[in-house]
Amino acid sequence: MAIAKAERLMNLALCLLGARRPLTKRELRASIEAYVEAFGSGSASGPGDGATGTEESFSRMFERDKDDLRELGLVIDTVDNLDGETGYVARRDSNRLPPITLDAAEATALGLAARVWQQARLAAAASGALQKLHAAGGMPPGALPEQGGERQLSTLEPHIPAREAAFEPLMLACRDRRPVVFDYRKSNAARSEKRQVEPWTLECWRGHWYLAGWDRERQAERVFRLSRITGPVRSRTAAFTAEVPDQVTVRETVERWAGEGATSTARVRLRAGAGYPLRSRALHTRELGDGWDELEIPYGHGLDAWLVEFGPDVVVLEPAELRADVIDRLRAVAQG
Repeated sequence: MAIAKAERLMNLALCLLGARRPLTKRELRASIEAYVEAFGSGSASGPGDGATGTEESFSRMFERDKDDLRELGLVIDTVDNLDGETGYVARRDSNRLPPITLDAAEATALGLAARVWQQARLAAAASGALQKLHAAGGMPPGALPEQGGERQLSTLEPHIPAREAAFEPLMLACRDRRPVVFDYRKSNAARSEKRQVEPWTLECWRGHWYLAGWDRERQAERVFRLSRITGPVRSRTAAFTAEVPDQVTVRETVERWAGEGATSTARVRLRAGAGYPLRSRALHTRELGDGWDELEIPYGHGLDAWLVEFGPDVVVLEPAELRADVIDRLRAVAQG
């Protein structure tokens, strides 16, 4: 939703909620700045006075705004005014939420979810929401950290890092359904390429954030790792050209690239103290001495691209085709 429209709807909602009596369209038009700027106050001295087209334009916008507020859940009553005009009011008793009371399990789940976001802009909002619930009596005792800093909720604290600068603009673009443009460097490329993407969803997998969306130039679904986005993410106002699927399988796509679920295996030499993501997936590990270990790992499509990221810490032993693919990728990067 555009900022100007969101602000206009907010002002209309506050005006309807704060009114002590029903207000007519004429009164609302004169009271809300966005309406005055666009159509005038409607008074004798107003710039829109006597213009039938302006009156009709205002009426259409007002009806759309009223319908949007009702869609958002605001209860707006329509009453007949004493002067024969229709009046509108949003009574506070009709728009007051019922008391929120959470049991211990619900509060625990909500608290854990709020603590997940530690480095994104949502952290402050999540913390504030918990404090408001606690102040209103909706959170049972012990559901929030004590003043001394001791955490009462759980000894396990989930964290989802969101350090990439691209995270926040992409999150907003996914929410608002706005196409984006950014420079992206593939794992086997030395230079970045400009990508025009219709973003669908963000998902975190094994500590890395991925974006799934529609690549306009390639006319196909693509998944992008946020850490490989270079430079700023620029949003566009154009509409999506491809239909957004009901279910986007980001994790399954990334798993295929990483060789998850593969039936064959590969043997690699890994420098001691390095490559912990590889070690976590190893089927067998053997110390070779001289600062190297030998690992047997699942082998599937895209494993070569992942191994390249470990640079000189990994040497592929077999199969031969995987070794050749990794060498080709390294040469491409070196020559770039």
